[in-house]
Amino acid sequence: MFSPWTAHYVNFWLMMSISAVVLLTASIIIQRKGLAEIYRFKTSYILVGIFSAFVLYLVFCAGNFAVSQLFSFARGQINAVYDLRKQSTPVMIGLLVFLIGPAEEIFWRGIVQHTTVRRWGPLNGYLSTSLLYALAHIWAFNFMLVMAALACGLFWGLIYMKYRSLWPGIISHALWDLFIFVLLPVSVNN
Repeated sequence: MFSPWTAHYVNFWLMMSISAVVLLTASIIIQRKGLAEIYRFKTSYILVGIFSAFVLYLVFCAGNFAVSQLFSFARGQINAVYDLRKQSTPVMIGLLVFLIGPAEEIFWRGIVQHTTVRRWGPLNGYLSTSLLYALAHIWAFNFMLVMAALACGLFWGLIYMKYRSLWPGIISHALWDLFIFVLLPVSVNN
């Protein structure tokens, strides 16, 4: 779905939604024994999720300015990511991010990071998961997208390490997606 070779033949939002359902289903099957451990909920996680989404959004605003100054190719690559919005309506994208973002958190932090931390220790598990999350975006052949995914993976991975619950990251990821793709897109054209 990221590849420039197939992007014109598939609807990105439909494919991401299908992928999210597959990841979510696989994650629930794999996690069935350890659900209580990683789905601990506290009401404070709502505020942590909202605040962290806002912080990450500000990081991307600053990053948008920086990359537009540093890299001549940044504008085209960021615009290529935002061109995906043409494949659906803002309302539909807004609804889908509440499936896609949480499913990604449940898979990447709940399965991958949880497993790698247990096997390789906290730092190595965190860093390797963040790198794998970024590399999953490599098929877009878009450096800015891969770097954005790396920043997000490091950010949400750190939140998972700190709170040992998926809820702050799930809330943060869904809200950040909503703002970055629908409500207040960050673009070098702004």
